[in-house]
Amino acid sequence: MNKLAPSILSADFAALGEDVKKAEQAGAQYLHIDVMDGAFVPSLSLGFPVIQSIRKLTDMVFDVHLMICDPDRYIAEFAAAGADIITVHAEACPHLNRTIAAIKEQGVKAGVVLNPATPLTELEYILEDLDMVLLMTVNPGFGGQKYIESCTRKIQDLRKMITERGLDIDIEVDGGIKLNNVQKVLDAGANVIVAGSAVFGGDVEQNVKDFLEVLNA
Repeated sequence: MNKLAPSILSADFAALGEDVKKAEQAGAQYLHIDVMDGAFVPSLSLGFPVIQSIRKLTDMVFDVHLMICDPDRYIAEFAAAGADIITVHAEACPHLNRTIAAIKEQGVKAGVVLNPATPLTELEYILEDLDMVLLMTVNPGFGGQKYIESCTRKIQDLRKMITERGLDIDIEVDGGIKLNNVQKVLDAGANVIVAGSAVFGGDVEQNVKDFLEVLNA
């Protein structure tokens, strides 16, 4: 099933609750929440208070993407704040199996994120333990970047790997996804689509509906 995950990194923070409700009312299933620490990536972003605040406003699935060093320190706190899915970067986790186990111990779904240049071989011995793989289609840390075309083949290769192993794992893509290229990533095998400025730039409800029209076709 295809799902849209609007990224609140591109929302209007002066009206964050309103933007979230608009996305939900238009039919978005997930809410993508980027957490950045200024170390693993250059930027700083959302923390526990913001997640806790918007958790009270919506029943959407909170898809929390940790772009932070040593995420194990905060897994319990993000689960308590309202995360439904926690994804961590393979590049930031020296003991990835342990990190994924720690996420699942909190009763939430677990995913691994790969940067564009990180090979799929990083998933070789962890794939069966995952609920989702998030493939970055831009280098993480900033919104508004252009989709990296070589990632299309990476999506295809991951979908083949999952299918060959008989697994039921979502493939999420994040970075540079617009209405004019979303069909390409769907055709490649992705089924959870993160969109930031393409949703929250302009008419939020109409943008969500336009995406869902493609996702549900």
